[in-house]
Amino acid sequence: MKKVALNCAGLLVALFAAFPVYWMIATSLKPNEEIFSTTPRPVPAEPTLAHYREILTGNLIPGVTFADFFLNSVIVAVSTVVLSGLVALLAATAVARFRFTLRTSFLIMLLVVQMIPLEALVIPLFLMIQRLGLYNTLPSLILTYLGFSLPFAIWMLRGFVAAVPKELEEAAAIDGASRAQTFRRILFPLVAPGLVATSIFSFITAWNELIFALTFVNDQDRYTLPVAMTFFFGRDDTAWGSVMAASTLFTLPVIVFFLLVQRRMVSGLVAGAVKG
Repeated sequence: MKKVALNCAGLLVALFAAFPVYWMIATSLKPNEEIFSTTPRPVPAEPTLAHYREILTGNLIPGVTFADFFLNSVIVAVSTVVLSGLVALLAATAVARFRFTLRTSFLIMLLVVQMIPLEALVIPLFLMIQRLGLYNTLPSLILTYLGFSLPFAIWMLRGFVAAVPKELEEAAAIDGASRAQTFRRILFPLVAPGLVATSIFSFITAWNELIFALTFVNDQDRYTLPVAMTFFFGRDDTAWGSVMAASTLFTLPVIVFFLLVQRRMVSGLVAGAVKG
């Protein structure tokens, strides 16, 4: 009986979480007359792809299409994931495997940095970006998101690296492997699940962020998707069909990215690495 109750509770939670996604997709398939109807339907009576065609073939602003915003977001998000994964893995390995001065202070700093509200950093980072000559460029966003994702990534990967038995690295060294070979062939495959988990966090951080993307970039053709979404909201009215269609397309890359890496997320860390 307890198991049935838990299953029912889990089902309710899943339905509660999935309903907004379903409503977003359903609304994106409704014509405007049905969206603004006084009796909303949970299922589109006359499904249409007009809102998707409008977004994909039209210009949100003169000379700039939805695909341009999408490409900007992909460049920023992928660059952030690759750089944060590389830097965080090297830093986590150093923290987990070596003892050096101020090591404990460095770990505490990683926690403290994550407690600072992002809004408090907008002006200082804006001034720094201007002095570096990166204002109104995509690298300004990449560096900013890299700074936000690294503390969490380093802290998380540190636990994964520390969980790898040192005996594996010592055995590889006895067999004649160099440090670089040991890192590439022994350590990297075993910490891959942690690297995948941190990459998801980094990807979502870079993909969804709005405030810095709106502050650090001025040219409209360099805006990312979160900024582009604001163009659908007018002073007097809102194109809800286009908003929901754009939101659906905006969500797809995150789902695809998760599906591509989810197998590595649930794989074991050192399963079968040490003979019993």
